[in-house]
Amino acid sequence: MRLHLRGVVLPGGEVRDLWVHDGLISFEPVREAETLCRTGWIVPGLVDAHCHVGIRYGGGHEDRAGAVAQAETERDAGALLLRDAGSPIDTRFIDERADLPKIIRAGRHIARPKRYIRELGIELDDERDLPDIVAEQARLGDGWVKIVGDWIDRSVGDLRPLWSDAVLKEAIDAAHREGARVTAHVFGEDALPGLIGAGIDCLEHGTGLTDETIEMMVRHGTALVPTLINIDTFPDIADSASKFPVYAAHMRDLHRRVRDTVAAAHAAGVPLYTGTDAGGSIRHGRIADEIDALTGAGLTPDEALGAASWRAREWLGRPGIEQGAPADFVVYDADPRTGPDVLAAPAFVVLRGRVHNRRDPVTAHR
Repeated sequence: MRLHLRGVVLPGGEVRDLWVHDGLISFEPVREAETLCRTGWIVPGLVDAHCHVGIRYGGGHEDRAGAVAQAETERDAGALLLRDAGSPIDTRFIDERADLPKIIRAGRHIARPKRYIRELGIELDDERDLPDIVAEQARLGDGWVKIVGDWIDRSVGDLRPLWSDAVLKEAIDAAHREGARVTAHVFGEDALPGLIGAGIDCLEHGTGLTDETIEMMVRHGTALVPTLINIDTFPDIADSASKFPVYAAHMRDLHRRVRDTVAAAHAAGVPLYTGTDAGGSIRHGRIADEIDALTGAGLTPDEALGAASWRAREWLGRPGIEQGAPADFVVYDADPRTGPDVLAAPAFVVLRGRVHNRRDPVTAHR
């Protein structure tokens, strides 16, 4: 398939021509190319850096057909690169489909018994096994490992860390020796110093960050994926936890101040990336909502879109719109930085050089 497009290309913002041939981007003209658009906005494929292909909305494991449907939903929303931050099923069969987003897998969640969602993770009775299991998951994943840093401890009725600081250091070092990075689910305050001090590469959620732990993140170069549309479910979680009033109050407080927390992290220089936490309690395909939520936490529209596109792709080691790069990009009729309504309605998506979700064929010019 030979394609031609002309439009405003982000992040540079210049009007230019792109061609696609054999699934790759070319800045040189390609003969007999079909012109898809002569105006519009062309953005490197969006990134959902925290999602779960394989976890059914409402809970439970997806079958293959359900996982494919989730991936299709992400693709049609423009999310062409997914960092799957823990899945209970093996989704490598999706790699065989040229029409589905690329998935960067973090293996399965690693937790302790009764300290995470049932049947989703690997549960370790002895925390001393953590380094070996992390190394194993590093070899099974795509350069990432996901551990559960904190969760409710029902014996005390509030969020508590799952691991000792010494074991965390051993485990993260083990992942790094395997060439993998480590991220962690963490809601509260107490687990953060140990995780960051152990050299973790990224934090998911991070609602308990303080000025001190934000400063630690900056020193260590730790990234943050705040999953703001998922954090908006905290009041419902608190309402369902009436047996644990301290935990419920804690979750409400974390939710109340999360935008200020993320704004403080951003102002301090912590690298931020978008992730919806789709799967379970969040439906797939909501990357536009998460980008919009970041603008409500102090990022400019350009910064928020970059956190879901060109900057996120660079962070994950994937190219943007470059000569010879895979033709993975999203085309909009208007500037996608103007708001979620535009972002949520791509004119069409190009994935590996093929056009998907072409919303309005009238906009194409041949």
